[in-house]
Amino acid sequence: MSWAVWITGLPGSGKTAIAEEVRTILEERDKSVDVKVLELDEIRKFITPKPSYSEEERDIVYASLVYMAKLMVESGKPVIIDATANRRKYRERARANIKNFAEVYVTCSLDTCMERERGRKAKHAPPGIYEKGEEKGATVPGVNVPYEEPVNPEVVVNSEKMSVEECAKKIVEFIIISPRAPKWL
Repeated sequence: MSWAVWITGLPGSGKTAIAEEVRTILEERDKSVDVKVLELDEIRKFITPKPSYSEEERDIVYASLVYMAKLMVESGKPVIIDATANRRKYRERARANIKNFAEVYVTCSLDTCMERERGRKAKHAPPGIYEKGEEKGATVPGVNVPYEEPVNPEVVVNSEKMSVEECAKKIVEFIIISPRAPKWL
């Protein structure tokens, strides 16, 4: 059965590393499972090659992301969405439109996220996110635009207190055996 899990949290909270680890665990557990990770930083390069990060642009980008995930789930593909989604409405749109949807919140202090981001070697994430947050007109979630925490996420992991592997195992446990989750696998 297909499903979508949206991993949200501030930039630098560990979403991408956790998403990749979840995929690895699931695929090692069952070789027939082929999980797709939709990393917004990669997708954004196609949708908005010169992003402005305006509210209007974010609305378009997140609507596109939700639609991609919806199509994949409807086609039988399990999906992990790796995206900050600073506004709750983006994640709520996914919940309303994607069957077998769950939200995972990666908690991490802004200071830790900023420190991690300084040394991050992410493949697709734009460099210097928090440094750019100091510029006039910047729109960095948690700095100059709000990051709206999930109201009732299915899973919460604290990436300051838990390793990437521990966070991923908690998410996988939810996907596989949680009474709150549909029997997805």
